[in-house]
Amino acid sequence: MPDFEDAHNREINRARRQLMLGTVATGSALLIEACGAHKKANAVAAPPDADDASDEQQVTATEDLMREHGVLRRVLLVYAESALVLRKTPAKIAPDSLRKAAQLFREFGEDYHEKKLEETYIFPVVRKLGGDAATYPDILVAQHQRGREITDFILSVTTGAKLGASHVDALAKTMDAVVRMYENHAAREDTIVFPAWKKSMTDHQLDEMADKFEQIERQQFGHDGFDDAVKRIGVIEGDLGFVDLAQFTAPPAPTLLS
Repeated sequence: MPDFEDAHNREINRARRQLMLGTVATGSALLIEACGAHKKANAVAAPPDADDASDEQQVTATEDLMREHGVLRRVLLVYAESALVLRKTPAKIAPDSLRKAAQLFREFGEDYHEKKLEETYIFPVVRKLGGDAATYPDILVAQHQRGREITDFILSVTTGAKLGASHVDALAKTMDAVVRMYENHAAREDTIVFPAWKKSMTDHQLDEMADKFEQIERQQFGHDGFDDAVKRIGVIEGDLGFVDLAQFTAPPAPTLLS
């Protein structure tokens, strides 16, 4: 039979090994947990990737104004191309598409961009600045009013399934005229009026205006008005056959005779 003292010592050694193994396992678990917590803390503390930031967070007040001009320019291009087609084959232009374009210009351009932003927040500041920029707001407001009159006309002659023969020429001329007006109008705003307004503001004030513009946009439309407007003009361009940008590529310049 084994000696009692030897058996007792073996039992003590076994208990010691189990205690040591348990301590190591516990320590390893705690170390793994601590590492995981450290990684998690670092992940929370790390700044968000720029690609994950929303467009709204990155859009400045002046960028907001100018990209809205981009939508309105696309409506004007629809007018310009439609006027060309009307003079040749009026039946190719669906009145409903022109009506939708005019409604978009009214809702996004006249009632929101012009009235709620430019006439309320931009022009009053620029008038007070003096200099070249201050000579523009009164002219721009008068052109806004003329644009609204023209939108009324386009809406009034596009209610039927077909354009009335007596309206075709007048509609084409009117759309040409409003396009010419707004091409010059927006170019002056983008290069003279908006830069003067921006220069008069501190960075903090510009940030506040960006927030204000976003708030007004959501109050006006109940959602992101710019994204919705881009979708709407895209549908209109598609319906009229103007969606393919390549079709507007200019032909080669004439070869000069030596």
